[in-house]
Amino acid sequence: MTDSLSGVVPVVPTIFHDDETVDLDGTARVVDYLTDGGVDGLCLLANYSEQFSLTDAERDAIARALLERVAGRLPVIVTTSHYSARVAAARSRAAQDMGAAMVMIMPPFFGATLTVPGPAVIEYFKQVADAIDIPVMVQDAPLSPTPLPASLLIDLVHQVPQVQYAKIEVPQAAGKLHALVSALGDRLPGPFDGEESVTLIPDLDAGARGTMPSSMVPAELGQIVRRYLAGDRGGAVSAWEDLLPLIHFENRQCGLRAQKILLAEGGIIASDRTRAPFGPVSPRTRRGLIELAARRDPLIMRWAR
Repeated sequence: MTDSLSGVVPVVPTIFHDDETVDLDGTARVVDYLTDGGVDGLCLLANYSEQFSLTDAERDAIARALLERVAGRLPVIVTTSHYSARVAAARSRAAQDMGAAMVMIMPPFFGATLTVPGPAVIEYFKQVADAIDIPVMVQDAPLSPTPLPASLLIDLVHQVPQVQYAKIEVPQAAGKLHALVSALGDRLPGPFDGEESVTLIPDLDAGARGTMPSSMVPAELGQIVRRYLAGDRGGAVSAWEDLLPLIHFENRQCGLRAQKILLAEGGIIASDRTRAPFGPVSPRTRRGLIELAARRDPLIMRWAR
């Protein structure tokens, strides 16, 4: 990947049949919907892909099938997080060999209490970077209890130059993004936010160059980011504020299930199943989500019609 990635890079959900087996055809159909929506890239096997519920064989099958489906039309980020630096490095090499443009990795952790101190975090990323030639995105997400203060992220980018991207999706993301952009400048060409783009405008104001949402409304978010980066902040703010109730409902009420509910409601996939023990939302919550989406008529509700 020669040009810096910016814009909207949604996480592709893993689609399951009703019996919870992987639906590769359904997952590939989501990729087609996203591509038609004008996204700038795709992210596979992330937390919103339910990566924590997949076997290694399923991960490989999904990555290979979707990278073949994309066939170089878009840059694809593959999430390769693992507590072991050795395993993360091997996953990253495999992703590169399949055609990934970048890998995304959380800092090492296990459970709620097994964390890693700052110097070991940097050594971890060095070991992964030494195994590959493609850029690395560090994911700063609440799921990991290993702390990533701005000072550590700045040291990480200085000491591991392949870490060129950061997905910041923690409380006060804008403040951390601003600190990183101010300290690193061109050394960090890819500051992104996440968390369903619920703080998108403050994060863009802080220097983010893109957002990594779910697959629920990436076409609409892409238009907002492009308007902002073209200098139309007022138009971007207005469009984001119109979309925000739906995004907030996703973020606070449904989580990763929202995208699957609307993908199924729109006829893109056959089943909105998640793998147990991750269960469905209540019928009341489902109705509320669909009602909010129907009022806004996003691409997800009409692409397959």
